[in-house]
Amino acid sequence: MGIITDKIILDKIEVALQEIRPFLQDDGGDINFIELTDKWVVKVKLVGACSSCNISMMTLKNGVEVAIKHAVPEVKEVVEISSL
Repeated sequence: MGIITDKIILDKIEVALQEIRPFLQDDGGDINFIELTDKWVVKVKLVGACSSCNISMMTLKNGVEVAIKHAVPEVKEVVEISSL
């Protein structure tokens, strides 16, 4: 499985994460971009309070994934690496 390294696409993902990041930081957490696979799956790592929050998967799917798919419609899914 390869990794997509197109800078324009990666920059769009990072901008989407920057839009979500303040909300996560307000709750004592954060999110780190890990990679975009060749199957258009974005891998992220939730950190701080987000890593143990019982609604983190809802945040991931309803907040982070929506923002990233809006920025890069080709993305199929956003997954948190500790849940793989």
